[in-house]
Amino acid sequence: MKDPSFRRSLTLFRALRNERHDPHTAYNLLARDAADQIERYIRLDGQVVADVGGGRGYFTREFRRRGAQSYLFEPDLSELAAETEPGAIVADGYLLPLADGTADVCFSSNVLEHVRDPGTFLSEMVRVTRPGGLIYVSFTNWLSPWGGHEWAPWHYLGAERARTRYERRTGRAAKHRLGENLFAIGVGATLRHVKRRGDIEILSARSRYWPVLPTAVTHVPGLREFATWNLLLLLRRCS
Repeated sequence: MKDPSFRRSLTLFRALRNERHDPHTAYNLLARDAADQIERYIRLDGQVVADVGGGRGYFTREFRRRGAQSYLFEPDLSELAAETEPGAIVADGYLLPLADGTADVCFSSNVLEHVRDPGTFLSEMVRVTRPGGLIYVSFTNWLSPWGGHEWAPWHYLGAERARTRYERRTGRAAKHRLGENLFAIGVGATLRHVKRRGDIEILSARSRYWPVLPTAVTHVPGLREFATWNLLLLLRRCS
């Protein structure tokens, strides 16, 4: 994959910084960017895409705009409330209601840090992808500056302290709680897990947003846990 440009990275960073105030702009931009990344490997037109944990459907809508048959699987009913297009299904990523090898592309953006058992989640994504198909997974790792989500970067001083600080300063309850709906997932551990598997091939393992050395940084133990920010894995299901 060609390294992204500085302009592209700056645009994404600006949009994500304003995500809480303008989610539509941020997620529509992120959806277009993700579709562009996928189409470096496979043309979306005519492909069957499983969007796992896709929330309010930004990614599914973009995939459909490009001609894909995209289906959204989301366990949170409150997220699906705004999804008006057909093809949205209440389903858990641990047990997708799909036959083996159904999808040409199985997609998950910023979900893995919210599941207790990422290995099982990945296995289910692999199961529903056809041999030769593409698996797209990205997540924000815990030691990233954004690892604590709304209470970042204070998570470096401890999750409970960071959450309490956020609630005291904003006057509202934090959406995330470590060990319940947010988990301390790491870049190194995830890469080791993926490399041990015999049913997938790694096409790319890179920082999702950085414009320079996005692949190299993932090879440096320790540094990668901080500097990657968001790990993007593009995988191919083996025959």
